[in-house]
Amino acid sequence: MKGASEIVLGNCTKWMNADGTICDLDDSMKQHMLKIIEEYAKRALRTICLAYKDLKANEGGPSHEDVSENEELKKHNIRKVEETGFICFAILGIKDVIRPEVPGAVLQCKSASIKVRMVTGDNKITAKAIAKECNIYEDGIPDDLQVMEGPAFYEKVGGLYCKNCTKPTPCLCDAKDVREGVRLMPEFRQIRENLRVLARSRPEDKYLMVTGLRECGDVVAVTGDGTNDAPALKKADVGFAMGIAGTDVAKHACDIILLDDNFSSIVKACMWGRNIYDNIRRFLQF
Repeated sequence: MKGASEIVLGNCTKWMNADGTICDLDDSMKQHMLKIIEEYAKRALRTICLAYKDLKANEGGPSHEDVSENEELKKHNIRKVEETGFICFAILGIKDVIRPEVPGAVLQCKSASIKVRMVTGDNKITAKAIAKECNIYEDGIPDDLQVMEGPAFYEKVGGLYCKNCTKPTPCLCDAKDVREGVRLMPEFRQIRENLRVLARSRPEDKYLMVTGLRECGDVVAVTGDGTNDAPALKKADVGFAMGIAGTDVAKHACDIILLDDNFSSIVKACMWGRNIYDNIRRFLQF
């Protein structure tokens, strides 16, 4: 298993030391590992935990998927085979190098009254450190208002609902009749003013963010390269997909493909778009 360090570590009961000896993962060692993860994150490193588990005879298989849905097994604290009993053997810190032109491009966006928000799967500490390097994080706003985690954001604004049948989406209405809205719009408007970084975000969190901003009357542009970015790219007024690193799904969902995968190209697109718009207005006035 590999993935988000604190989540994978939560599924581990043992750890492997430098000479290959398997030791019990007690509270002191777990706190030590969590401290290392936090130190990596403060240095803007993405942390990944690697762990493994030796399956016993007849353990696993299709039947183990039903364990978490069985109430009787839950009473005895019996969990899915992939949820417990792992051995942690590595925690990696990966540096996602920021292009030198990105911080300047973000400042250009701010000067042009474009608010840049970062929506990422990284943990809060890593996301905040990267946001600071990119000039997305702003010192004058309280940290708890400026940086949120996706699930907490989704719960606080109540998710999405269909304005036609008033039920949570996806609903049973015909696709052409569905008009999505944010359940708790006053709460969303408060978050919208201050939120700069959405960490540990899922595809539905990104989609909710775009839907809510559009419902507030904002013009929303989204950039992304992964398959999980496709719903948000499709929902945005303008979707920018990465031409080099982007998946086919993201490219099909977007409106514009960036051939150089460069954030500063979005700033150029905004500049030329406004230039054309201003020229059309001048021509009509003339």
